Parts: sequence; C-alpha cells; structure tokens
Amino acid sequence: MRWLFLFFVGGTMACADVVTPTRTLRPGTVITTADLRTVAGTQDGMFDRIADVAGQEARVALYAGRPIPFESIGPPALVHRNQIVPLHFRTGALTITAEGRALERGGIGDRVRIMNLSSRATLFGFVQDDGSIKVTQ
Repeated sequence: MRWLFLFFVGGTMACADVVTPTRTLRPGTVITTADLRTVAGTQDGMFDRIADVAGQEARVALYAGRPIPFESIGPPALVHRNQIVPLHFRTGALTITAEGRALERGGIGDRVRIMNLSSRATLFGFVQDDGSIKVTQ
C-alpha cells in the first residue's frame, strides 16, 4: 500500500517524492533501478527521481527506506587505489605524459591524489573518461 501525502502551497495542491533504497547498500555498490523506490515526502538536498540515482555509486552506506542525499552518491570509480594510471599534463603547447600510481579511488571528474612513478612526487589530477588522470598545477 502506498501513501500519498498532499499539502497546499500558496493555494495550490502539490506533492513530491523522494528516492530511497529498497535494501541497505554498502559504499562502492553501483546502484540499479531494482535497488530504488520512491516514497511520498519532500526534503531539501535529496533525490526525487530514480533516473538521477540509477547507475551511480554509493559513497557511503545507504540504508533502506532513508532518502538519498546528493553528496552520498557519485559516478562509479574508474580508478582504484594503487592502480597504475597514465598521467597527462598540458600547459600551452607543452604536453607531458608519464605513469603514476593512484593513491585513492575516483570516478569521472573526481579529484584524486597520484604519485608520479619517475619522480615519486605526489600530485593532484582529475579522472578522465578513459581512466587517465589530467594533472593540475
């Protein structure tokens, strides 16, 4: 049985849903549509569409029946800790390519720490869609 709560805002009727997991999801779990449902309610900072959550990765434990906050999920990790990854640094016409070791895991667009294998210097970069790291200054 599904409950629908209605409330009035400025003289008009409005209702909203929030997305909740159907089971407890551990950090690192890639979320599928079968793991999700919507329940009536509204909260700021929580997802309201299943399509926005499906295919993402849980960054923290998500508990069944609790709304999913924006910051608790993200893109699935492409780079894992201790993985050897290609590093790319570009400035103007200069391009430097090297190998590095990821010091943390990250998905597309995440900022991660990496170690240049040649110099042993610790750098920061952003994970690209091909799994390489674009090094920043």
